[in-house]
Amino acid sequence: MAKPGFLLQLLLAVSLGAGVPTGTVTKFTWTSSKVYPGSTHTYWVYVPAQYDSAKPACLMVFLDGSGFVTQTGPWRVPIVFDNLIRQKAMPVTVGVFVDPGINPADSPAAQQDRFNRSYEYDSLGPRYASFLLDEILPEVQRHYNISADPNDRGIAGSGSGGIAAFTAAWERPDSFHRTMSFTGSYGDVKGGDFYPGMIRRMEPKPLRIFLQDGAANQNTFSGNQRLENQSIASALEYAGYDVKFVVGREGHNSSHAAAILPDALRWLWRGYPRPIADGPGAQGQRLYISGILDPAHDWELVGQGYGSTDGPAVDKDGNVYFTDARASRIYKVGADGKPVVFMENSGGAGGLMFGRDGRLYAGQLRAQKTVAYSPDGTVSVLQQGAAVNDLAVTPEGAVYFTDSPEGRRILRIDPQGGGAKVVFDGAKDGNIEFPNGIRLSPDHSLLVVTDWQRQNSWSFRIQADGSLGAAEPFYRLEMPEDTAQKILRSGADGFTFDDQGFAYITTYLGVQICDPLGRVVGIIRTPGNQFVTGAVFGGPDMRTLYVTARDKVWRRQLRRKGVLPWQSVKPPKPVF
Repeated sequence: MAKPGFLLQLLLAVSLGAGVPTGTVTKFTWTSSKVYPGSTHTYWVYVPAQYDSAKPACLMVFLDGSGFVTQTGPWRVPIVFDNLIRQKAMPVTVGVFVDPGINPADSPAAQQDRFNRSYEYDSLGPRYASFLLDEILPEVQRHYNISADPNDRGIAGSGSGGIAAFTAAWERPDSFHRTMSFTGSYGDVKGGDFYPGMIRRMEPKPLRIFLQDGAANQNTFSGNQRLENQSIASALEYAGYDVKFVVGREGHNSSHAAAILPDALRWLWRGYPRPIADGPGAQGQRLYISGILDPAHDWELVGQGYGSTDGPAVDKDGNVYFTDARASRIYKVGADGKPVVFMENSGGAGGLMFGRDGRLYAGQLRAQKTVAYSPDGTVSVLQQGAAVNDLAVTPEGAVYFTDSPEGRRILRIDPQGGGAKVVFDGAKDGNIEFPNGIRLSPDHSLLVVTDWQRQNSWSFRIQADGSLGAAEPFYRLEMPEDTAQKILRSGADGFTFDDQGFAYITTYLGVQICDPLGRVVGIIRTPGNQFVTGAVFGGPDMRTLYVTARDKVWRRQLRRKGVLPWQSVKPPKPVF
């Protein structure tokens, strides 16, 4: 629980100037963390004199809080806040100053405490943000009325605290839209060099970022921090973020940063309460992601409340079908955009695909069957005995499918029948750990298979006899740098192609867009912060991307056009 400590009344008339209302600072201790068990965190809460409990106040979180909150150090944030709030250069803002955790030794005289600063700050992923949002801030909100609007919230830090502040905003833009990083440590301490490439690929998030660095910043085992900050700033500018990068002559210290703190805060809160938009400064540099996404359209919810959605497929009219394997149903989304039950008792169908013959092919995972539903309702069993994860259908009616995770195989059903034949065995023929999504390339010459467990998705050349050859781990996906996960995996699942030969692969990070050369050139953020499991283009013009995501189905209009799976389209030659 949080233990309140002393109350400091900041009566600093000389520093503040005559007549400037002074805020108060209260010290607390948090010893009940579930995110960092056994750790003790000290934090301080600054409340401005203008605070009115009847009105939600804005919020700024500072990491390494003791250095920022003290009235004798270089930062003296409460004094800066008092002045800026008086000047109306920033809104009425509650400050929360959090120190990194210490796991105290059982025998202090003979044992060393465990210091969590690098573990908390340098690690990537949502863990530290969860600590703030699920533990510290709810305690603060027990005493003070703080806005839940992310546009009213900012987070800041220096050094490792700088990357931690950026990570918290990057992972949880639903909670923080403003962030400041001073001499941030973006090297490979615990994976921070992941950011520059990811920022360039990921669909921009609604963030405003202030970066500061020194020309004499340190060169360490983890990298050259001066160059790393330049790389972060360049990536943010390329991606169209509202970013400001200020470089001084100092090294890895707070001298320059503390001196410009008032101006940094003015910039961070300029124009308030006008909302911060997604990448407002973009001017077309983001070649791929800006050429694919339509800024006028975001994700729209199609349906929710399902057990487990998967396997989206499109018919000749652009209607989209999807499965709820847990409820053993297949749904249809027609021209009105509303899902209706298309079929009950689907045998736990997961993967779906329409064929040129107009039949809906389905992999019944629970019943261990592959079936085809004719428009008149006739059901044909194509194979029985193999569990089907996902499937693809050639124009001639051959079916390729991935089986259960235990099998690690790709199987084929010939159009003439005869059951399923193994055409690739991941345990014997290659390194596919978990064959998952499976699709034909737009020209039907290649078979592409995702690996849910690993980084690469595979491309096979389809031979004249239907066998697979020239296997390559062709698509190198981006992996989540999430140390909160016990097992790191890509989560690559279902996918689809557009008519330019770009693949849209659903993963833990989002919908990763791969060009025909196998490179990830963009990542569409997941809708509703949910993992996506399947994707297909649909709608009358085939420009709407539908995705399944656990209990929901979403759609989003893009600038690219999909292809019907039985229509052969030769994409243009890729740009090298």
